[in-house]
Amino acid sequence: MKNWDEIINYETFRYIDHTKLKEFEGKPNSAITSFAIDDSIATAVSEKKSPPAIRLWAHPKTIVLGIPDGRLPFIDEGVSYLQSLGYHVMIRNSGGLAVALDEHVLNLSLVIPDVKHVSIHDAYDAMFQFVQHMFRDLTANIAAYEIVGSYCPGDYDLSINGEKFAGISQRRIKDAAAIQIYLDVSGDSKKRARHIQKFYKLSKKDEETTFVYPEVKPEVMGSLSELLNYPLTVEDVKQRTLDALKELSGEIITTEFSELEKETFIKRYEQMVKRNERIK
Repeated sequence: MKNWDEIINYETFRYIDHTKLKEFEGKPNSAITSFAIDDSIATAVSEKKSPPAIRLWAHPKTIVLGIPDGRLPFIDEGVSYLQSLGYHVMIRNSGGLAVALDEHVLNLSLVIPDVKHVSIHDAYDAMFQFVQHMFRDLTANIAAYEIVGSYCPGDYDLSINGEKFAGISQRRIKDAAAIQIYLDVSGDSKKRARHIQKFYKLSKKDEETTFVYPEVKPEVMGSLSELLNYPLTVEDVKQRTLDALKELSGEIITTEFSELEKETFIKRYEQMVKRNERIK
């Protein structure tokens, strides 16, 4: 595994805190908006109109589905169930499967350029190492491997003692990558997992599918606060993100969104809305 400095050799980073964003370019701050914003930043980063960036974002009760989830045979039943619990449901444009967001979950997007020279695995490793650095004073036991029975399982599930608290996905646009992670900071992780477990039961039933959907086991999911036996809040983890970025980069800037980014956002937002028409 390459280390952070071999993968991320940039001195200047742009820091964007959207955790309390109300709207963006006249659009409500939903998860649809967040994924369109990340696309707009990635486009600017690819074209060298923005330095590499880290963006923090959060949303109230939202289930973010992956592209394969949209092909579930009885998805309407699963979505109706989640909506009955008060969840907003959307399909993202990056890899992975269903994840649960709420006010106790922090999302980070690491957007880097020149990814023609960075493998997909190296980009994932960069995010893994960044999270390790964030919590290095509390644990040396954060591991990256698939946690069978978790929701949105993958090779870069982040866990402590076999319980998953984070998952990473990646989206590449031109010559940039947005590496996106959710961090389950606190709250009832197993309850979130039970909701996704039932979503899959209702959406798939006993139908045979070519894609293998996860059989979610809530007991393999946990929050950082629970797994570290240390009370953490989203605000705490936001500060840890900024501190880690200061330690791993030379300069941090905050800049307004350019006209290019705003124009790209509107196009990507419309694409996201169209993608999500099937689950209204």
